[in-house]
Amino acid sequence: MIRPLTDAQRRDWLRLARAENVGPVTFDQLITRYGEASVALAALPDLARRGGRAGIRVPAADEADAELEAGARLGARLIASCEPDFPQALAALDPPPPLIWTRGDVATLDRRTVAVVGARVASAAGQRFARGLAADLGQAGCVVVSGLARGIDAAAHEGALPTGTVAVLGGGIDDVYPPEHRGLYDRIVAEGCVVSESEPGRTAVARDFPRRNRIIAGLARAVVVVEAEFRSGSLITARLANEQGREVLAVPGSPLDPRARGTNDLIRQGAAICEGVDDVLRALEGLGGFREPDPTPFRGPACEPDEALRERLAALLSPTPVSRDELVRAARAPAPLVFAALMELSLAGRAELLPGGMVATA
Repeated sequence: MIRPLTDAQRRDWLRLARAENVGPVTFDQLITRYGEASVALAALPDLARRGGRAGIRVPAADEADAELEAGARLGARLIASCEPDFPQALAALDPPPPLIWTRGDVATLDRRTVAVVGARVASAAGQRFARGLAADLGQAGCVVVSGLARGIDAAAHEGALPTGTVAVLGGGIDDVYPPEHRGLYDRIVAEGCVVSESEPGRTAVARDFPRRNRIIAGLARAVVVVEAEFRSGSLITARLANEQGREVLAVPGSPLDPRARGTNDLIRQGAAICEGVDDVLRALEGLGGFREPDPTPFRGPACEPDEALRERLAALLSPTPVSRDELVRAARAPAPLVFAALMELSLAGRAELLPGGMVATA
């Protein structure tokens, strides 16, 4: 439900989003079940205890206030996924990030957006292509989103600066990496928008980049991969885009260049070939609006599974993700009870609720 938050409600959303073992999926389920973050916060200790954990860390109100004040000092704005100014594309994700920090023109995020990503150690030809493609997309009325990294990302931002570009960071909204991109960062703040899911002052670590890549893909209607080796972050972005129902395009390259292995493989798997802006614009033709995700299929504290069901589900989990529907069939229990039990196991650190309705051991 779209609604503005009061300052007190925004602080509660922030505390819930930063609570231990509360990721986007669990957050979404808690809000769906309890309606208000304040009520969910009160329920957390008991839910974690039911899942098998004696205690769960929840940031105190003054910690949340400190983060809000740090953002305010930077001129940043915290937007919740239920608020009218939250980007429509991100709101349509299942689930959306609960909160994002932004610096710059938030309206940029709701324009027609294309992600251009690729290798950090990029060839000169690849950087030239990314810069030119971004400039052409801008002239066609598109905003270009990327990750402010070296190589293809930086070239894409540079090409799109005159018409609009968005940088998504893995660390806090003030974590400029690499440091030599400080000038580029400042220009994006002035002429576009910078986005982060992390708290101000946080330095990005490896586990932050898949979340960043999910936001890059989520903001875009199409993702173009210019250069990418196997097992690269750009291929993760492409996979996430595919899972989110976005268009994926790849720039073909020489089989002699390892930076073309990832893009050529994407094409083998069905990605559209991108040789210029016309290919991207064709991919965007006919795309409709974003569909709101289906609500979590349980509501109200009446969904209270027993210990036997929780333990049966815990035994069914493995490091290989499995769908919640499959767990419902395997456990032979009503879906609302299974979903509630999985949330309790997640809060106890015994399960990981993943986007797309998948679950694995934590």
